[in-house]
Amino acid sequence: MATSKKLELEKKYLKEIKPALMKEFKYTSAMEVPRLEKIVINMTAGNEVSNSKAIEEVMSELALITGQKPFQTTAKKSLASWKLREGMPMGGKVTLRREKMWSFLTKLINVALPRVRDFNGLNHKSFDGKGNFALGVKEEIIFPEISFDKIRKLKGMDIIIVTSAKSNAEALALLKHLGIPFNKQA
Repeated sequence: MATSKKLELEKKYLKEIKPALMKEFKYTSAMEVPRLEKIVINMTAGNEVSNSKAIEEVMSELALITGQKPFQTTAKKSLASWKLREGMPMGGKVTLRREKMWSFLTKLINVALPRVRDFNGLNHKSFDGKGNFALGVKEEIIFPEISFDKIRKLKGMDIIIVTSAKSNAEALALLKHLGIPFNKQA
C-alpha cells in the first residue's frame, strides 16, 4: 500500500507540481524547479541518555518508522545535569532518499500528521532561509508502526525536509503543492 502511494506522490510531483512551479516562478529550465533532496529524522533519548536501554529503544523505533537502520549519534559536549559525557551515545539519525523518502513523506502527510492531537497545521515560519523545512514531533506514537502499549516513555523527534529551493517562498510553494498541511497564515 505504501509503495503505490509513494509512487502517486512522486508521479504527482513530476506531472502536476513541477509544471505548476515552472509557471508560478517563471523558470526557464526544468532543472531550476525545486525538488525534494532528502528527509533527515533525528531522535534522542532525552534525559535518559545514560540508560543504554533507552538508546536501544530509540534505535529500534527509528528503524520501525523509517524502514532503514539508523546511525547512532553521540554527544558533542558533556552535560552534567543529564550525566552525559562527550562521545556517549545519545540517540539515532536516519537520512532518507529516493523511494524511502517519498514513502515516508506520504505516510507523514496522510497518516501521522492527522493523528496529532489539536493539529491546526504546521508553522510556515520553520524554514531556515535556504529552502529547508524543520518540524518537531512531540510523540512518536503518531506513526502507525509504534504500538502505544510497548512504549516505556514518550520521545519526540526532529524531521528536516531538505529541498533544492533557493528561497523559503519556493520551498513553501513546493511543500504546499505536495500536500503538507500548513496553518492558515501560510
